[in-house]
Amino acid sequence: MATRKKRSHNAGKTFYAVVATGDGEVFEYPGLLMAGKNGDRVCAPRADEMIPLPEGSRLFTLPEALPMGFDPDSGAVKTIDRLPRSWGGDAVQAVCAFMSPGYTRTLLPAAAYQNKRQTLPLWGYTALAWCAEEERFYVAAQQVDRNPQWQPHRFDDREVAPGVDRLLALYPENRLLRQLSRCALDYHCFAAKNLFLGRWEAPLPTSPVCNARCLGCLSWQSAENECCPSSQERITFVPTVRELVETAVPHLDTAENAIVSYGQGCEGDPILQADTICEANRAIRAKMPRGTINFNSNASLPDKVEALAKSGLDSIRVSLNSVCEPFYLAYYQPRGYAFADVLDSIRRAKDNGLFVMLNYLVFPGVTDQREEIEALVALIEREKVDLIQMRNLCIDPQLYLKTMPVGAAPGIGMKAMLDEVKQRVPRIQYGYFNRTRENFYPPGFEQDWPIG
Repeated sequence: MATRKKRSHNAGKTFYAVVATGDGEVFEYPGLLMAGKNGDRVCAPRADEMIPLPEGSRLFTLPEALPMGFDPDSGAVKTIDRLPRSWGGDAVQAVCAFMSPGYTRTLLPAAAYQNKRQTLPLWGYTALAWCAEEERFYVAAQQVDRNPQWQPHRFDDREVAPGVDRLLALYPENRLLRQLSRCALDYHCFAAKNLFLGRWEAPLPTSPVCNARCLGCLSWQSAENECCPSSQERITFVPTVRELVETAVPHLDTAENAIVSYGQGCEGDPILQADTICEANRAIRAKMPRGTINFNSNASLPDKVEALAKSGLDSIRVSLNSVCEPFYLAYYQPRGYAFADVLDSIRRAKDNGLFVMLNYLVFPGVTDQREEIEALVALIEREKVDLIQMRNLCIDPQLYLKTMPVGAAPGIGMKAMLDEVKQRVPRIQYGYFNRTRENFYPPGFEQDWPIG
């Protein structure tokens, strides 16, 4: 497929570095051009990878990390510790963005971490700039999914609470619904909110245990990982088949674009509860053929994946931070399974008719390495993977790079990586969210991205 050359829509725009004072007041730094990081390498952004800060995104400071940028005259990298004296001379720290869903970052924030003493919490830190011509923030990112259902403004707690009260009154003994009410109201999980709003994708967490020790796990952190406190507590029980059916069937029956998904941020891995889930799927499908049943997993047990595929699943999303085994092992730290088992599961899922997605936890400077790109293309061609969810890996960049066995060669850039993979395998789809089975293969999916 020939790549069309386009004039960058950002031609002629100037992107300045952004800094923050200790009290969180944000400034563009006069005379300092924006820089980002590809892995550990400081670099200027490509014009075609800069987009306006998506609505619903948040700005974060990076405590104890000094901002970096380019001198416009010499091109040299400069590290800034204070505002100019004419602006007050206050000490500054680096600033970045956490983007709303549907966008994949292409550069990390450029910051000097020498003095940073604390590990950053589990967010997707993205390079941020101020566009002088438009007087608004820009980020180094690409939109990979156009589905508008996950935009933050669509999730109002005042609308969620009545749904919580209604479902808990209908099923007062259902522990899963009580768990999900906490996820919706305390942890502000969008999927849990969907359940009580009666729409779109709803969660079915099932597993209090896991057979991996992911470096950036949201629900369990050990002292040996040197990470930060978990952002949410893990479910402490295995729901019964009755509890799963009571939760899933009404949602699949009435919700718009109805999906129920096993494998959530508030649990371990559902593959370890496969027998219960198979039984629940059969019971759900006996009552309700409508809607999509999806399974998010590390896919570590190929026999269980095959059994699940035959129980009524429509799709599976397999989590990977890398298609190269050393990188995978360093992040997932598997217990009792091998990387080859994951690849076997992908093969069996496709052989048994599932729509197969990769939950690809991407990171600039790692995901765009040449070795990684070649391994990814080989996998999606060999196993006929349908879609890659380009998910930002939420982790302290310094911690991740210290853990990964990254070579000396720089990455080619995330935008270049996305373009190349799509050019080499036109049928591959990019996205960020799970899909209903009616939308697995939307019109035009072999053309430009994003589609969906």
